[in-house]
Amino acid sequence: MRDPVLFAIPFFLLLLIIEWTAARKLEHLVSEDGTPANGAYHARDSWASISMGLVSVATMGAWKFVALLGYAAIFAYVAPWQLSASQWYTWVIAIVGVDVLFYTYHRTAHRVRLIWATHQAHHSSQYFNFATALRQKWNNSGEILMWLPLPLLGVPPWMVFFSFSLSLIYQFWIHTERIGKLWRPFEFIFNTPSHHRVHHGMDQLYLDKNYGGILIIWDRLFGSFQAEQFRPHYGLTKPVNTFNIWKLQTREYAAIGRDVRAARGLRTKLGYIFGPPGWEPANAPSPARKAHATS
Repeated sequence: MRDPVLFAIPFFLLLLIIEWTAARKLEHLVSEDGTPANGAYHARDSWASISMGLVSVATMGAWKFVALLGYAAIFAYVAPWQLSASQWYTWVIAIVGVDVLFYTYHRTAHRVRLIWATHQAHHSSQYFNFATALRQKWNNSGEILMWLPLPLLGVPPWMVFFSFSLSLIYQFWIHTERIGKLWRPFEFIFNTPSHHRVHHGMDQLYLDKNYGGILIIWDRLFGSFQAEQFRPHYGLTKPVNTFNIWKLQTREYAAIGRDVRAARGLRTKLGYIFGPPGWEPANAPSPARKAHATS
């Protein structure tokens, strides 16, 4: 119950209500190309996002409980030393460590279809607002595995969870079209609404860019940064056309299953599982047809 995310939920909902109220007249407006108007909300889309967020609170708690058992064992019996939570550098290691590992996981999630299946629901909305920030995945197994180096380095398990919660809280406010570009030094170091709008864009220029959580410097260092040039078109390159939260969470797993069953040869089957979203064998009769998105 001390998870910062739980205490932040009332503030999430307050900001969401304020933004939604400000945009209530935009719900049925569309741009010239048929996309939702800038800053618009859609009631069913938003309720789907909020519902997925509420379920994710429970699923994340379950995944954290499982992870705690492993992290505690690694911290107590495997780590060569145990860092003290009273030292400032332990907090730096925990927060920066979670952030760079989040970047690594996030980039992997966009390039490995099996992991993308867990993440694509977050990108499935054609709207970009505070409600979209709550459209979270229910399968956190990938992130749980990605954090393993931290307890191995002696970071207390509770600090790992706390640092990731801080990252989630930070990433809430960057899901909005109501904030333009900020002070240039801040934009250079930190993830911002402008950077994250790019990440959610389905435009070719924006695909697979800006994976950072709190810091955008990882994208600048590792070649995945893209500045916002124009307002993105949001969502998956192949729209899902549903507000059913179960289908939104599981649709890509089902698609993987269908492709694997229809594929011939182990190499092709593995390609459909571990290749990038949209992967097709070299001898495929048609061009790539899988949904791919930005996040």
